[in-house]
Amino acid sequence: MSGGLLTDMYELNMAASYLRREMVAPATFSLFVRNLPVNRGFLVAAGVPDCLDWLEQFGFDPDDREYLRRIGFDDNTVDSLAALRFTGDVWAVAEGRMVFAGEPILEVTAPIAEAQLVETYLLNQVNFQTTLATKAARCRIASSDRIELVDFACRRTQGIEAGMAVARLSAMVGFTATSNVAAARRYGLRPAGTMAHSFVEAFPTELDAFYAFAADHSGPVTLLVDTYDTLGGVANAIEVIDRLGLRHRASVRLDSGDLARLAVEARRMLDRAGLPDVRIFASGGLDEHDLAAFVSLQVPIDAVGVGTRMGVSADAPYLDSAYKLVEYDGQPVTKLSTGKATMPGPKQVFRGSGLRDVIARRDEPTPAAAHPLLEPVMRAGRRIAVAEGVAMCRGRFEADLAQLPGAARDLSVPVAPVAEITPQLRLLTAEVQQQARRRTARNTGHV
Repeated sequence: MSGGLLTDMYELNMAASYLRREMVAPATFSLFVRNLPVNRGFLVAAGVPDCLDWLEQFGFDPDDREYLRRIGFDDNTVDSLAALRFTGDVWAVAEGRMVFAGEPILEVTAPIAEAQLVETYLLNQVNFQTTLATKAARCRIASSDRIELVDFACRRTQGIEAGMAVARLSAMVGFTATSNVAAARRYGLRPAGTMAHSFVEAFPTELDAFYAFAADHSGPVTLLVDTYDTLGGVANAIEVIDRLGLRHRASVRLDSGDLARLAVEARRMLDRAGLPDVRIFASGGLDEHDLAAFVSLQVPIDAVGVGTRMGVSADAPYLDSAYKLVEYDGQPVTKLSTGKATMPGPKQVFRGSGLRDVIARRDEPTPAAAHPLLEPVMRAGRRIAVAEGVAMCRGRFEADLAQLPGAARDLSVPVAPVAEITPQLRLLTAEVQQQARRRTARNTGHV
C-alpha cells in the first residue's frame, strides 16, 4: 500500500469533487489541539517525522486504484487520483517541544485535494504520538530524577506500532532504557530486562532459579522476588548475590503488593546483609501518581518499569485535535461553528522565556527576546529537515521542561499556560468572521 487509502472516505469524496472542478489552488490547513485534557498542563509535540516520511511516499498504487473503482469512483476520478503525489510545503513544531491549546503543531500548504487527503494520517500520528509523549513526560516529572525510568509498555500497547513509538518517545523525555529489543536496536536505546515469574516456577525452588539465572548472565542481574513470598524472595536473593559476589551488579525486583512498604523492608534486609549497592527495582501497573508518592514518601526504590498506563495513556487516551482549512487560493477562511470557530490564515507561534507563547500571523516579525516554534520541514513534497535522533529531541524537551511553570507540572489539577494572540491576528480573525457572517446572511436571505 502506497498510502493513499490511509484516509477517511469523506476525504476521497471531497478530493474527487475538487479534482472534477479543477480546484487546484493551494490550501493551508492547520493542525492543533483545541483544548487540553483536564488533567494535562502541557503537551509534548511528537509524530511529525513519521508524517513527513509518509507524505514523501504518498500515492495510489494499481491495487489502490482498482479498489477505488470497486467502491464506486469513476475512471476519470481514479485517473486523477492516480496522478496525485504530495507536492506541498509543511511547517511544524520540532519534536520534543512543549505546546499548548490552540497552537498549530503542523501546517500544510498544498493543492487542496492533496492537503485534504492527508488529513487523516497526519491527525492520527500527531494525536497518537503527542498523547504518548505527554504521558511519559508526566512520569519523568513525577520521578523528580530520583527514580530511574524504564519503558515496560510494549506487551500492553494497542499494537506493535504503538510499542515501538512508546519506546522512542519515552526515551525522548528521559527514560533510560526499554524492554523492547527491536525498538532499542532501531533507535539506539539501551535494552533492559529482568526475569518473569514463569522462570522461577520452572525450577524446583526459588533459590535454584536465582542461582541459575545469576550464573547464566554476565551483565547486570535482577532477581524477581515476589513469586511466592516477597520477603522470603529477598532473603533468597541476598544469599545468591552474596555467594556469587554480585553486590555491584544486582537488583531485586518487586512486582506486587504494597510496593512502598516492601521496598522499605527489602532495603533494610539488604543493608543489614552488607549489600547497600544492590538496587531495588519496582513494577506493576505504575504511573506518574505512584512515582510521585514514592518520591514524596522517600521510598527507597531506585528504578521502575512503567508499562500499561503509560503505553495507552490510560487517563487521557486521546486529544481534541483538529485539522482545519485556514486559507484557500490566497484568501484566509474561517469556521464559525459554536465552540469550534477557527482563526484564519497561516500562523506562527513565538515563544518567549518561561514558555510564554504568542500565536501570530506567519508573516509577522519575530518579537524581541522570542523565537518562532514553527519551522519549514518540507518543501514541494520533499523533506528539508534533517532526520534527528532521540538525543536531539530530548535536548529540546529538557530545555522546555526547565522553563515549564510549576502550575503546569501539577499532576492532579494542572493549570496550562494560555497563548496570547497578536493584535494583527485578532484583527484578521474579526474581519474574516464578519465577511463569513455577511455571506451567510446573503445566502439565507437574513440580511
